[in-house]
Amino acid sequence: MTAQTQKLSFLVDQASVPAKQLQAPAPSADELDAILQAAMSAPDHGGLTPFRFLIISGDGREKLAQTFAEAARQRGLDEAGVQKQRAKPLRSPLIVTVIATPQDCPGIPEIEQLLCAGAATQHIQLACRALGFGSIWLTGDNSYDLNVYQALGLDMHERIIGFIYIGTPQSPPEKKIRPSATTITDRWDGPQMPEFAI
Repeated sequence: MTAQTQKLSFLVDQASVPAKQLQAPAPSADELDAILQAAMSAPDHGGLTPFRFLIISGDGREKLAQTFAEAARQRGLDEAGVQKQRAKPLRSPLIVTVIATPQDCPGIPEIEQLLCAGAATQHIQLACRALGFGSIWLTGDNSYDLNVYQALGLDMHERIIGFIYIGTPQSPPEKKIRPSATTITDRWDGPQMPEFAI
């Protein structure tokens, strides 16, 4: 790796930390403000800011645990499945829920606004790492469950992009072996002309 590419190691080595390995302390109020402000620099066509955040910590995690458990019952899970869902919010000291808030805006389709919210979510993870915290972006059934949406106060047009679990890693995250980008990269030199038999 050259000195120039070494500068990219912060991105290349980015890795999520399993939620069960995230412990206190969570970011302070000032640190969390800085993390969320970093998300505001996500590419945003039209400057719509098509996302918002819900911070869940302290007793809020237990209430989210109850919400997940009740939603699991409504989905027909058995008691073991319900308890598994109940345990999820209690694994880390802080959860940032990223909510997409797409708007009806001519020239800016919903998909671009959802991608913006996704980019903001990734910015949160990178900002956490920059400040020495670990995080993981989780979705699952609770991200699509209307009972969870109602409990969290989402409007009809809003969507949960993910639950970002945040805390201090118990140990450094393991480095992941990722495929080379060259395996999925081609060069385009112009439209391909059909071949006609003579």
